[in-house]
Amino acid sequence: MNRIRIVCVGLSLMVGQASFVAAQPASEADAKLIREKLASLNTAVEKLKVGRDDVRPVADVEVFAKAADWIVRHDEFYKPEYAKWVIEALNIGAARAEAFAKSERPWLNREGSTVCGYYSEVDGSVQPYVVTLPKGFDPKSNKRWPLHVELHGRGDALNEVSFIHAHEAKPLKGERDYIQVDPFGRTNNAYRWAGETDVLEAMTQVKRAFRIDDRRVTLRGFSMGGAGAWHLGLHHPSQWSSVGAGAGFCDTVHHLSLKEPLSPLHQKLTKIYDSQDYALNAFNVPTIGYGGELDKQIFASTRMKERGEQLGVPIPQLIGPQTEHKWHPESLKEFMAFHAKHTEAGRPQYPAPARIRFTTHTLKYNACEWLIVEEQIRPYDASLVEADVDPKTGTLAVKTKNVSVIQIMRDVAENVVIDGGSPLPLNSAAGGLLPGVYYELRDEGWAVWDYNRSHKYAAHELEGDDVRKRHNLQGPIDDAFMQPFVCVRPTGTAWSGPHAEWAKWTLSRFETEFDKRMRAKVPVVNDTQVTDELMETKHLILFGDPGSNAVLAKIIDKLPMTWTKSSLTVKGEKYDAASHGAALIYPNPLNRNRYVVVNSGHTFHEPEFKASNANLFPKLGDIAVMKFSSSKEGFTETPVFADVFDVRWRLGE
Repeated sequence: MNRIRIVCVGLSLMVGQASFVAAQPASEADAKLIREKLASLNTAVEKLKVGRDDVRPVADVEVFAKAADWIVRHDEFYKPEYAKWVIEALNIGAARAEAFAKSERPWLNREGSTVCGYYSEVDGSVQPYVVTLPKGFDPKSNKRWPLHVELHGRGDALNEVSFIHAHEAKPLKGERDYIQVDPFGRTNNAYRWAGETDVLEAMTQVKRAFRIDDRRVTLRGFSMGGAGAWHLGLHHPSQWSSVGAGAGFCDTVHHLSLKEPLSPLHQKLTKIYDSQDYALNAFNVPTIGYGGELDKQIFASTRMKERGEQLGVPIPQLIGPQTEHKWHPESLKEFMAFHAKHTEAGRPQYPAPARIRFTTHTLKYNACEWLIVEEQIRPYDASLVEADVDPKTGTLAVKTKNVSVIQIMRDVAENVVIDGGSPLPLNSAAGGLLPGVYYELRDEGWAVWDYNRSHKYAAHELEGDDVRKRHNLQGPIDDAFMQPFVCVRPTGTAWSGPHAEWAKWTLSRFETEFDKRMRAKVPVVNDTQVTDELMETKHLILFGDPGSNAVLAKIIDKLPMTWTKSSLTVKGEKYDAASHGAALIYPNPLNRNRYVVVNSGHTFHEPEFKASNANLFPKLGDIAVMKFSSSKEGFTETPVFADVFDVRWRLGE
């Protein structure tokens, strides 16, 4: 009979790694009870879904079954009491299922903290989050509530069960006049990749359920949550009324104590997440940092303050005197007072503000207020936009760097002057028929698009093979796993036996790592099951070769490589297909609004997940050639080529 093993671990809110200590297995009685209760709850969940047009509310029940399922499947009984917590979670789920069957949901709208669930669009998984409602909350009131988004720190003993135990039905602590959401973040990825999507999806659920004032949303966190606050706050500066980061990290090199310089490719790819390179965006959202005087992670708030000073952007820093990795009580009071002040003021109402200063290194994070960077000249170089409305003339003056297409909302001004050129229409441009106006940098200067060109671009109606990097279609490989995706398994006859085994192993590794680290089963279908609907709604992650995978066979001639039964050719270099595989991301030739990925899941793996979440930056870019050989663990891989595509999805010279 299977037994559930318990492992003791030191719970840590640091960004580093905890030490593990072995302990005794759970009792046979507890293991048997967990299996029985989980099976019963799963049956109840399926009954609740029958006949429902909208199954989303059932996630509030199913999330407790998911918690029990994952702690068992990954043997995550980190402390002796975890077995008891699993049984408690299953009992809560059973009680909710019984109430739900009677059309009752007593856990909604109650004062204090409540664990809820939602179904992620990324992979269909159920994910937990916590809503905390203030004293006297009245769901019938027309009041729009401020929202606080609280990001938790790293805990190596963190899983859905411990998250539920820490939050479910907990009373309020102190007075508050806001609703709070605590995203799970898919555990310990520093709110990157699907962890970032989790925060945004959890916020969406809360905004659906409650009257939230979008102009008064506070983002804050400590330790790993501080790293997440630096990242999400400055990459999405228009989302928040204020941002606060306690400790955490804001760069890769310093936090990992790297002695050797990163490769040129990795220097580019770390620009996706290194918040220190986005400090300018604090101009658009009030931002504050905190660090304990004795805490090594004080480096983050110190670095961000210094970067802000260099840019003329205030990023105040609070320092807890003689304090290690925790909040100093007085500093926390100042921190919360900062947010209360900016919650009261709220974000400027559209079309304000009259001035923005915005930077990005990737089209993934391309929007600030009423301006969108649609295309860059050079991916991963800093793109900069400074824009200022003259109230006397009604003209918007814009300065740009590394930007080739820009969109501006038409209500901001009557006219626009870009990079000192001639005035161009804004409010009346494109017939006044679209909310945003597009401008393109040409050899002769900036030009405004007409209605037809604008409409086609907005609708992603591309002409011929004119594919360009755009928001959510800019790479790298790992980007595909932040939106809905499905893995496509081959069923045909492979061109190469060794390559087929490597591709099979690659898919299996991705399934294992994503299941454990991103808390979801990887969706997988056979190549013969890919429908028009899947093609339209999801990124396709293709495994195998053109002989074995029917979808890959349809598009191989449209991909930026040459693939025959014996060889792969990438950027003019030929590789033996029996010992080399290509991993790449590219706009799907069968649906240019979605990606195809070939023979790759995430490009970072279990060692990076275990070591530090600062390691979770892309390792292969947009395209790579992997030399593989069989080993005891399956395969050993060595990248012999890796690069990123240019703005038109081409490899440079």
